[in-house]
Formats: sequence, C-alpha cells, structure tokens
Amino acid sequence: MPKLRAPARPLTLLLVIAGVGLILLLLAASWLMRDQIYQTLLDPGVPFQTYEPPAAPDYAEADSWAVRPVVAALEEDEPAVFFVHPTLHTGGEHWNAALDRRSHRERLARLYLPNYAGPFAETGAVFAPRYRHAALYAYMNNREDSLQARLLAYDDVRTAFAQFLADIGDERPIILAGAGQGGGHVTGLLLDVISRDEDLIARLVAAYIVEAPVAADLFDGPLQDIPLCSAPEAIRCVITYSAVRSDEPARIEAITERSTLWIDRGRLGQTLGRELACVSPLLWNTSEDYAPARLHRGGAAAEGLELGERPSPLASQTGAQCQNGLLFVDQPRSRTLRRPSRLAEIRRVPPFNLFYADLEADVTRRAAILAETLAEERRWAPELPEAEEIESVPVRPID
Repeated sequence: MPKLRAPARPLTLLLVIAGVGLILLLLAASWLMRDQIYQTLLDPGVPFQTYEPPAAPDYAEADSWAVRPVVAALEEDEPAVFFVHPTLHTGGEHWNAALDRRSHRERLARLYLPNYAGPFAETGAVFAPRYRHAALYAYMNNREDSLQARLLAYDDVRTAFAQFLADIGDERPIILAGAGQGGGHVTGLLLDVISRDEDLIARLVAAYIVEAPVAADLFDGPLQDIPLCSAPEAIRCVITYSAVRSDEPARIEAITERSTLWIDRGRLGQTLGRELACVSPLLWNTSEDYAPARLHRGGAAAEGLELGERPSPLASQTGAQCQNGLLFVDQPRSRTLRRPSRLAEIRRVPPFNLFYADLEADVTRRAAILAETLAEERRWAPELPEAEEIESVPVRPID
C-alpha cells in the first residue's frame, strides 16, 4: 500500500505567504518612492566645498559654443539670440557637467536646440553657449551644495553673455531665451546685466523664460524697467510660464513649494509662499482668462533637425490658462506632445515644445515692432553738435 504524502505544514505555508507579501510590499514601496530613490542615487556624495569642478570654458574658443554664427555674415539689423539650454546632466559623480560629455552634446543637438532654440532661429541668429550646467540632482533639492552648483553654472552663462555682447556689437537687437535651468540663468542675466544698462534694454526684443519659475515681485523691483509682456505688441519685456496639468499635483507642488528662484540681484530664495509670474503663450498677456485650443498655433516634437529646418507643428492641441503663477494646459491630443514616463519627470524639460509655433510667431512680430521703434527713435533723436577744434593755449603763471 503506497504511503500517503504528509499535508503541508501550516507554518511553512504562512512563511511563504508572508515572504511573498513582503516582496510585494517592498516592490510597491519602491515604486511609490522611485523618485526619492533615484534622487539618492544621483547624489554626488561629496560636499561642493571640496568638489573639484570640470575645467572652465573659454568663450573666445569655438568649442565652448554649441552654436556660434559668424557675425560678419549676418544682416546688419538681424537680431542676435542668446539661448541657454536646459539640464542635460543628471548627476552621480559631478555636481556640474563637463563641456566635453559626448552624450550631452548629442542630446542638445538632437532634441533641445531643435525644439527650444528652433522657434527663434527664423527671426535671429542663435548663439548657444556650452556651460558647466548644474546636475538635475541640484534641482531636486534646496541644499546649499545644490545652490552653489547652480551659481557656478550661472557664472559660466554670465561670462558667455559678455562674450556674446562683445561679438555682436553695440547696435544689434537682442533676444534672450532659456528653458528649464537655462531659463533661470536668463533671469539672472536680466537682473545683473540687462536691467543695469539702458542701451541693452533699448535693444531687447523680449526675454523668453520657459519652464522656470520667476518671482512676480521682481517686476516691482529690479526688473521694473523690463516688465512682463502685457500685450502681443509689447517689446522690451519678459514672457515666462511653467506648464502643468491640473492632474499633476506632484509637479505643481515641486514648482510652487520645493523650487528655488532668483528673488533679487545675487540672491536665490524659495518659491514657497511666493507669487510667481505667468504670461500666456496663447493670449500673450498676464490675464487669467482661458485660451481655447483653437488659438494654439502648434507644438512640435522636433528631433535631429538643424537650426533653420522647421518641423511640422501640430495645431489646436491644447488650451491654456495662467492661474496662481502657473500655466495650466489641457492634455494634448497627440501623444508626441505628452510628457514621457521618466524618473524625476516633474523636474525635467520635456523633449518637445508644446508652444513651438506660438513662440515662433510671437518673436517674429515683436522683433519687427522693435525694428520700427528703433528706427523711429533714431529719427527723432537730437543731433549732436559739430565738434569744435580747440587750440592748445600755453599756460602762463600769474605774477
């Protein structure tokens, strides 16, 4: 007679069930805390005070620029665009990116120049410096080390801007544009350089700060002479917005409560409790009116295009409304204009430009208005008197 198999012990079964449950619980916790875990992995693990940053760029050299046109080949009154790219370096070993990182150069040329510098290339000549930009990790927290990494990146951008101004001369109109981290650095340039120079303000078509928070009270203080663009015809002003959807609470919180921005010349502060600025890229004013999708000229997911090669924007994809300093947008109908599922996506600039054609048309219009304004101002400027020759007269002592 065959032996009967003994029944499984209840204790063993309970241990198996508990083990499986623990594994599932750990997997669920890992999924829920994936951004926090990713942030920990990106920590350079060395204090910035003892960190040796990559070699500084020399902006007299061509290799320190992603794009640097030959000024002598430009038309006389063609605007010059100073574009500052978003974050490419995630972190891990360095607080700041080295300029020779091949993957960064490829991604910049393949995605971010076509999408975020592209809208301005039809209007002006784009200059885009490479710089030791701060790691994504430095934008995921507000540690002192992270702030120092951002300031180092800004110092590079300010040095590049000085070279840009020297290259283009004293009369050419200028356009500033920056996305993500680059937008923050453009804000710094407005505070430290443009707002202190009446001639630069006069030559400014507009500054475009995309996907970077800007403190609204700056425009009652150091930026009072470079206001927010309040109408489509305004010039010498600022366009800024950070796009969110109402079903993205983590991104909304990250921008409004856990981000850092310029609060004065030379001072960074927290967004928590601070009013943010927003200009609608569909209405081109600061109102909180809703702009329907029929006003949307088109977004683009450009990839691998040279500057000057225009993508085919998809129109009527989203409505938009400025509220509480954020630009609330509708979910685009095309999946190519929806944020990808990536770790720390709430802190990233997407690999597409939701308002590509809108920005393109806007900067073209404002550049034409500035050209007319400058011509009129020069026409009515008082003429300088003719120089008089002064003969040198010997000085005789009085007896």
